[in-house]
Amino acid sequence: MRKLIYYVAMTVDGFIAREDGSFDDFPWDDDYGAALLAARPETFPTHLRSGTHTRDDNRCFDAVLMGRKTYAVGLAEGITSPYPTLDQYVFSRTMTATPDAAVELVTEDALRVVTELKHEMGKAIWLCGGSNLATTLLAANLIDELVVKLNPIVFGSGIPLFGGGIEVAELTLTDTTVFDSGHAVLRYTIG
Repeated sequence: MRKLIYYVAMTVDGFIAREDGSFDDFPWDDDYGAALLAARPETFPTHLRSGTHTRDDNRCFDAVLMGRKTYAVGLAEGITSPYPTLDQYVFSRTMTATPDAAVELVTEDALRVVTELKHEMGKAIWLCGGSNLATTLLAANLIDELVVKLNPIVFGSGIPLFGGGIEVAELTLTDTTVFDSGHAVLRYTIG
C-alpha cells in the first residue's frame, strides 16, 4: 500500500500560509532550498526548476493532492499544472472544472478516492496542502506521515496546519534535519 505523506511548510506558530493563502513571507535560505530540491525535486513546481523533467526524475512521490485554496495559489499566477511529473488531484466542493486536463478534480467522496489511490501501485502520495483536506484525511486515518518544513518565523494568524476539529493523534519523530538558517525538517509517523 502506498503511503500518504503530508509534506508541508509551516511557521513556528503552526500556520501553512497567511489568511489570504499567500506564503511569500516564509524566509528562504539557499542551503535549505538546495537540500529540499535534492531530496524531493518533484515537490518544486516546474516553473521553479531548471531543465526538463520526467516522471523518472521523481524520487519520493508520483501523485499530489491539493485542496482548492492550495491549487488557487498557482492558478492566480497562471500556473494550471504545477506538478506535471505527478498525477495531480484537486479536491473541491465548489469548483466545477479545472483549467487543465492534467489536473483531476475530485468534488465528492474524497475518502474513497484517496483510499483507492493508496491501494494502487506506485510511489508515495504527497498531500501538498489544504488544512481542511488534511483534517478530513487525518480523521479517517489515511495520513501515514507528517513531514514539516519548519520555517523560523511566526505569522500570528493564518491558515493552520490542520483545519480544526481534529482528534488527538500521536506522532513519533523519526528524523530531524536542522539548518544553520534556523529551518528544520521534522519527519513523524502518525499513530
